[in-house]
Amino acid sequence: MGAVVWRVIGPGSAVLAGILASKAVETIWHKARPNDGFDPRDPRAPMKQAVAFAALTGLAVGAARVIAMRRAAMFYEKSSGHLPKALQDGDA
Repeated sequence: MGAVVWRVIGPGSAVLAGILASKAVETIWHKARPNDGFDPRDPRAPMKQAVAFAALTGLAVGAARVIAMRRAAMFYEKSSGHLPKALQDGDA
């Protein structure tokens, strides 16, 4: 395994995890508050709700990305016997 493989599975899994986490937050938010038609981009939406939505989304996406990168690094290490060079050098 080399640098190219890590560039695909490491950041690739983080991006995918971020997208899925964002969609999950949207789905949960709309199911918890049905029929309110909330859109955080709408300037008429309450600011507190928009900020709460942004904070929840940011937390979920950040956590999902970290978990995905760690899992990808564990998979890489298990498959190749060593961490990716980017993680060994501290460039992650």
